[in-house]
Amino acid sequence: MSAQKQKQTSKPKTAIEPTREENYAEWYQQVVKAAEMAETSAVRGCMVIKPWGYAVWENIQRGLDDMFKATGHQNAYFPLFIPLSYLEKEAEHVDGFAKECAVVTHHRLEADGEGGLKPAGELEEPLVVRPTSETIIGATFAKWIESWRDLPLLINQWANVVRWEMRTRLFLRTAEFLWQEGHTAHATKEEAVEETLKMLEVYRDFATNWLAIPVLTGEKTEGERFPGAENTYCIEGMMQDRKALQAGTSHFLGQNFSKAQEITFADQDTNIQHAWTTSWGVSTRLIGGLIMTHGDDDGMIMPPRVAPSHIVILPVLHKEETRDAVLAYCEQLAEDLRAQSYDGRPVRVEIDKRDLRGGEKSWQWIKRGIPLRAEVGPRDMENDAVFVGRRDRGHKEKETIARQDFIDGIESLLTEMQDAMLAKATAHRDENITVIDSKDEFYAYFTPEREGDGKTPAPIHGGFAMTHFSGDVDLEEQIKKDLAVTVRCIPTEGQGLPGQDEPGTCPFTGKPSAGRVVWAKSY
Repeated sequence: MSAQKQKQTSKPKTAIEPTREENYAEWYQQVVKAAEMAETSAVRGCMVIKPWGYAVWENIQRGLDDMFKATGHQNAYFPLFIPLSYLEKEAEHVDGFAKECAVVTHHRLEADGEGGLKPAGELEEPLVVRPTSETIIGATFAKWIESWRDLPLLINQWANVVRWEMRTRLFLRTAEFLWQEGHTAHATKEEAVEETLKMLEVYRDFATNWLAIPVLTGEKTEGERFPGAENTYCIEGMMQDRKALQAGTSHFLGQNFSKAQEITFADQDTNIQHAWTTSWGVSTRLIGGLIMTHGDDDGMIMPPRVAPSHIVILPVLHKEETRDAVLAYCEQLAEDLRAQSYDGRPVRVEIDKRDLRGGEKSWQWIKRGIPLRAEVGPRDMENDAVFVGRRDRGHKEKETIARQDFIDGIESLLTEMQDAMLAKATAHRDENITVIDSKDEFYAYFTPEREGDGKTPAPIHGGFAMTHFSGDVDLEEQIKKDLAVTVRCIPTEGQGLPGQDEPGTCPFTGKPSAGRVVWAKSY
């Protein structure tokens, strides 16, 4: 083969190997590493969140925290350790989490006589390391609430939780992770249901408009419901491999936990009533969703609203005689950019002064996904301009922009990028939602095609299937066993999904169905 022909047929070089098409699961792990988001720790199943990844979480926290407080919620903190007896009070709840619980049985260490240590003092009652806080917060609410005047009680906490997962993946599923969990108590069922749906909408708003992840909202089926809840609602995003990611949940708990924890209040007629409660939460899993929604074969692409920094200025310092002048120009440019605002806060700017080759520095920032790269060398300085690359475009697509125009237009440029990322993700989702009305077509949709050898599954298949469903729990479990597919949600109204509210017939049982549900493989 001639050198020219070999060059034409060779695979384009990418920063991440394997590519999404070659091995999506491994591509994800390599992006987390290359973007310097997180790494595995010495503790099995746990992760170290690195500064760049944690800065994303801080921006998620700030955005959501403002939204929670705008709807009347206050932050508090509750113990990491939960007495085993608290969990035992709500049977369905403890059954749902029992296999994931880490348990503390001793309270100190002592020498074992052989140069090591051993547990010594046994606890009177085992303590469960918080997998979720309904029971411990419920016990506290029971002390705080006396009358109807104490309601509604609207509390949120930012915390860590432990769920002893056997198969882990950074951000998506780890033994310990960070999250927020809201817990509220109300005088009436109607108020509690309204709260549940209100917080679901907060999550939808945040995922869509901050993370640029278009999500569907809906109710979980009986088989997928949170243990102990009467109703569970969720937001579901479609990743680039067309699998679903449950990105947040909001639960109407009814009076199940208030009866178990004796959360009572005297109503206006002095009658003693049990409160109606809710809980809702999102976690660092959102960062995994960001990567799988927006990343490409060169690394991460950060939506500007949650990016740790918006712009990196890359000084070109090849010549010692112009070094100080270029650095001074870059410092002033950074100062002028920081004086601008985006999303109500100052524009976040980095200057990379490291003694590295320009190409190496640029690629590091590309892999981290920073929205804008602004190169400044002696010629740019002479022309009072910057050479700008956008992360949502190819790495070779750069343009010279007059310095003042770049400064004046920074807010609109970042807004344009945020909107473009949402539009791209929305188009991908909508193109991969399919209406299905037969069992055979459904099974074919979720069964991977084979490559030329007849054995290797194609890397990507399926998507979101809109199918009628009778609600049979055993049927859903059988489909899960057959295809690793579940009902992601019974979609809420007004989302414009194809055939969403049309009554019909379940293709699996022949029973009547009020409307279509969303099926998918999921993380």
